[in-house]
Amino acid sequence: MAARGPRRSVLSHASPIEPLSRQQKLLALGLILAVMLVAFEVTAVITALPTITDELGGDSLYGLSLAAYLLATMVALVAAGELADRYGPALPFMINIAVFISGLILAAAAPTMVWVVVGRVLQGAGTGGFQPIAYVLVKRAFPTSRQPTMYAFLGAGWVLPSLFAPAISGWVTNSFGWRWVFVGVIPFALIVGALSVQPMRTYGPSVVDERRPASRVPLALAAAGGLGAIVTGLQISNPVAAVIIIAAGIGASLPALHRLMPHGVVRARTGLAAVVACRMLATAAFLGIDSFVPLAADRIHGVSPLVQGFVIVGAAVGWTGGQWRRARQPDLDPARAVRNGFIVMLIGIGLVSPVLSAHTPLVATFIAWAMGGIGMGLLFNPTTVSAMSHATDGAEGLVSSQVAMADSVGFALMGGVGGATVALADRTSFTLTGALGVNFAMAALLACVGIIASRGVGSAP
Repeated sequence: MAARGPRRSVLSHASPIEPLSRQQKLLALGLILAVMLVAFEVTAVITALPTITDELGGDSLYGLSLAAYLLATMVALVAAGELADRYGPALPFMINIAVFISGLILAAAAPTMVWVVVGRVLQGAGTGGFQPIAYVLVKRAFPTSRQPTMYAFLGAGWVLPSLFAPAISGWVTNSFGWRWVFVGVIPFALIVGALSVQPMRTYGPSVVDERRPASRVPLALAAAGGLGAIVTGLQISNPVAAVIIIAAGIGASLPALHRLMPHGVVRARTGLAAVVACRMLATAAFLGIDSFVPLAADRIHGVSPLVQGFVIVGAAVGWTGGQWRRARQPDLDPARAVRNGFIVMLIGIGLVSPVLSAHTPLVATFIAWAMGGIGMGLLFNPTTVSAMSHATDGAEGLVSSQVAMADSVGFALMGGVGGATVALADRTSFTLTGALGVNFAMAALLACVGIIASRGVGSAP
């Protein structure tokens, strides 16, 4: 939790728009490129993942490959947030790039699906630190009047990769094989690292030695390990072993998450806790659709990897459009903005559900899930801006890591639970259509809970 102290709201529209210096422009470019790197890698791999599981016989590990990536980000984002506060953002950023590239190399050479999952762990550990580092730098390096726009620019960094990554990934997968999807990201990562580190070096540590709290990384490891056990237990066919592993995972993760998250997050207590709760619900609901629509396009509609990826491109465009809409309305009540976002996402979830029928044209799915993306965009910027308004000087890394952790927990749990339904369909008479239907229903329920939780969202006074 951030220490008590004077805060200023980043939602105020009273301040004039201040021009950016050359250094700030270079920093903004570096941050946007880092976001584009993550967006390209995530979208490209999701596009190739059905083909990877087909070739390696890894349907039972489909959900685990999603969850493992996100669980690794949990540890990385806490570590990166601490390092950014203590040593400045450049050091953790360089470490993240190196770990990310090692994960790409391992996944590209993977002989089995298990090694793909291990590679995804390293990739998640590498990219996990990008978000808290970016939020720290926006808070520290840019004037208050520019911060909402910077968050929107970071969101816009997902658009071009999300438009082109499915086409590139599908073409590479069809022409050269899925391994080259991972290999092809490596030069991009090296370029991003070379261009981004230098402007980050201007910003040193924000916490003096006597103010440094105990490291939260052990808690993050316990939380990630516990959630990983839950996700693994959900994949196991033996019910006794599954119950034991899931119970152990709950016992390890809940106490750790209780200490890592803001107090009152389960009850969506008014303030930062409600903001974090809404982010967790939103990311889980979004993943419940976005990660499984390509699988439906593959197994139910029988389309190529290229088309599988394009089906979800509309969501990325809609997400960015929603973010820009909200960035242009900085005075809108954040609780109302978040509630409206959940409502629009819920409509999108309802409209995309017919993809479970082979008779539904995928162009309708593209349009429907664009609506879900708009909803995510409408609530994403207000939650980011509202959360960072609670960060006092020296606690930017802490609060940004809590927001990023909410994203990771939401994604990981939904990836694990959703992957479990797919694994169940793989080894029993339960159909894949039924499994995906359960996932879509869970996503709708989470969006409904988010509508209720949004009442507590607000910025710091």
